[in-house]
Amino acid sequence: MTQAIDRPSAKFKPTFTKLVSKEGSAEYPLKAIHICEETFAPLEVAYDYDAIREQVSRESIAKGPNSIWRYKAFLPVESENPIDVGTGMTPLVKSNRLARRLGLKNLYIKNDAVNMPTLSFKDRVVSVALTRARELGFTTVSCASTGNLANSTAAIAAHAGLDCCVFIPSDLEAGKVLGTLIYNPTVMAVKGNYDQVNRLCCEVGNTYGWGFVNINLRPYYSEGSKTLGFEVAEQLGWKLPDHIVAPLASGSLFTKIHKGFQEFVKVGLVDDKPVRFSGAQAEGCSPIAQAFKEGRDFVIPVKPNTIAKSIAIGNPADGMYALDLARKTNGNIESVNDAEIIEGMKLLAETEGIFTETAGGTTIAVLKKLVEAGKIDPEETTVVYITGNGLKTQEAVQGYISEPFLIEPKLDSFERALDRSRTLERLEWQQVSV
Repeated sequence: MTQAIDRPSAKFKPTFTKLVSKEGSAEYPLKAIHICEETFAPLEVAYDYDAIREQVSRESIAKGPNSIWRYKAFLPVESENPIDVGTGMTPLVKSNRLARRLGLKNLYIKNDAVNMPTLSFKDRVVSVALTRARELGFTTVSCASTGNLANSTAAIAAHAGLDCCVFIPSDLEAGKVLGTLIYNPTVMAVKGNYDQVNRLCCEVGNTYGWGFVNINLRPYYSEGSKTLGFEVAEQLGWKLPDHIVAPLASGSLFTKIHKGFQEFVKVGLVDDKPVRFSGAQAEGCSPIAQAFKEGRDFVIPVKPNTIAKSIAIGNPADGMYALDLARKTNGNIESVNDAEIIEGMKLLAETEGIFTETAGGTTIAVLKKLVEAGKIDPEETTVVYITGNGLKTQEAVQGYISEPFLIEPKLDSFERALDRSRTLERLEWQQVSV
């Protein structure tokens, strides 16, 4: 591979050129629009890759900020000073204990449960979307959210000094509601599921002219997910993995990780190689997994009913593209039930010390299911994406984990409790062994 040479730093030049339809050849100006008028397909940002190649090298990226903005040349912004709250460059953890438990040799965990500022991957997409919103002149920003996106939009809007009004289903986990309210936005809790919230937000956006990060700003917003691909490639020593496993909600994250890998290949930062893409859904909201299992090339919307609320999108906008990606890369899309999701959360915590939310529990449970089915080669370099923090969904595991031992401040009281603890550990180990 020919590596681009390092060049003296120069004034940043935007590299995004237009919006293009994902179906057909229609092109659009770089405005706040997200749907092709001809095909009703989503719009996507197009770039001048020759211009990117002129601006970047491995060395220039490494010298950049310790955030997603080290990849600014690949992102749809014009500003020399984007909204940078330290988002990105989260750990890529080489798994030892979980890998041994599953029988894998080269397992990595991309841990966005510790992303800044609100402990989910949504901080990436919102940082890009609000930077672009500011460039387009919006003063009020909003979103339709299952929780994490509302957290991120409220926090980063507060940092940027933008007015903020977010919309959520009224039955969200308390931690996610509190994690939005603390930033003092206006919060609308809608009596309905995410798809109903999203439809209302489309009406509000058309009526009030606000910048909705995942509606009229969606083409720019979704590009932030590419940074999860960029970082993994860089953290693996400028190499692509063999296999990735990621959660599926709308399907956008899945496809954008792939786009990130391909863009690094296009500009000569990494060598090309096949990467298998496998997706994870909860059985209570698994329209993409159902389509994959049944061999369909279309997704039938469903009504969500699962504890994994952050990925409970019954009518996924990019579901068809996620299906196509899994199939063309020889990947898989699987679903797991709520009990398996809880066990996935516990498994990751007790083996690697990472407390993930229900979306992460879904992903770990699907990883385990794929391994048991022989669909992951133990020798493959496999990266599993953990996209949110378990502190936000504590209700999911309440009643499924042990309670503390209540003791007197005396040695004999401690020793009796310690004996009970060891007895319970032996019983649990016997159950696992069976």
